[in-house]
Amino acid sequence: MIPPSPSLSATILPHRLHHLRTFIDARVKWARDPFLDTAVSKEKNLKQLISLKNQILSSSLPLSTLSSSPVKFFQKYPSFFRIFQPCPSLPLHIKLTSQALTLHKEESAIHSSPCHRNDAVKRLAKVLMLANARRLPLHVVDKFKYDLGLPHNYVTALLADYPEYFQVCEIKDHVTNKETLALELVSWRKELAVSEMERKVCNGDISNLRRGRCIEFPMNFPRGVDLEKKVKNWVEKWQQLPYVSPYEDAFHLAPRSDLAEKWAVAVLHELLWLLVSKKTERDNVFCLGDYLGFGDRFKKVSVHHPGIFYVSNKIRTQTVVLREAYRKDFLVQKHALMGMRYRYVHLMNKSKDRRKPVCALAFGSTRKRKVNLSTVKEKTTKEDDNCGSEEEKDSNGSSESEFEDVDSQEQ
Repeated sequence: MIPPSPSLSATILPHRLHHLRTFIDARVKWARDPFLDTAVSKEKNLKQLISLKNQILSSSLPLSTLSSSPVKFFQKYPSFFRIFQPCPSLPLHIKLTSQALTLHKEESAIHSSPCHRNDAVKRLAKVLMLANARRLPLHVVDKFKYDLGLPHNYVTALLADYPEYFQVCEIKDHVTNKETLALELVSWRKELAVSEMERKVCNGDISNLRRGRCIEFPMNFPRGVDLEKKVKNWVEKWQQLPYVSPYEDAFHLAPRSDLAEKWAVAVLHELLWLLVSKKTERDNVFCLGDYLGFGDRFKKVSVHHPGIFYVSNKIRTQTVVLREAYRKDFLVQKHALMGMRYRYVHLMNKSKDRRKPVCALAFGSTRKRKVNLSTVKEKTTKEDDNCGSEEEKDSNGSSESEFEDVDSQEQ
């Protein structure tokens, strides 16, 4: 038997090594990052508040139509919501304060600006390009509309004006096995198929982009993270592997290989970078992972790479944060919408300073008497999980949680 030539061996062996799994039998300890926890905590209740704001807007609504949110939530933010009774024959109503309406108008101006609209369309198109079929069910896109900075009525207010980009079609959902509406990218956009990691390496000049080169992910470990020596060695070697673009179809790679893991990290990194806050709930990440064909790979990479991703346990959920996007608890590059959201947070915090028991006037007689709103409707007195008044506990219960490498258990 004639042995292979040295040149042939040198060509084959590195390729084979890329399909090996070397990160096994290791534990990565989760450590709390107080700065990123603060970045998550200060937006507590913000998403729900903006959702309610979009339902109410300039007109008032009966509280009964917003029964999914308890009266206590509206009482908590008197700088944002005003509860009143139009007349004795009508139920209690809710409306926005003048301060809240002013902020909404400024936010709407951002959504309406051509620059923001074009940017939002491109970011949404790039999310669809992460999917092999270039389409996602609308209910999945809805999970990310807030994080992507889309208007609440984005289908009619934004997408309808870009028929060259998007179309809505009916598909069979392969996860639920039911017919559903999906958002589809009309055609592949080559000019958008460049990740943030690639853009940085070529300094924005994509003509210099060369596929398959080694690109290392920025890493920033929090205090308390002391990786085992074998894990540190693995990370160093893993960083030297070729970078596989998140816009490439690399499902031919062995799913448990180191190179496949680097590709999964690239996809999750790009997804978080496309979001205006560079973070999202972990359930959203896992849901999207199912539709992208990654299964539980996103869960594994968020655990294996604490220097790239941070999982916060604040506000009664788990939030995946892109580390490099933050300096302490502040975004390095602040999107215009994030500036508006911080102003919403400021108005919410003003409510805490001036909060008093909220009462309504009963108009049944010429003498005014006060009615405690907490007794108006039994249905609205139940505490909603998303808007408790007391500071929540960490969902994992301890900052000393440890995550085992799932692959080491499966092999």
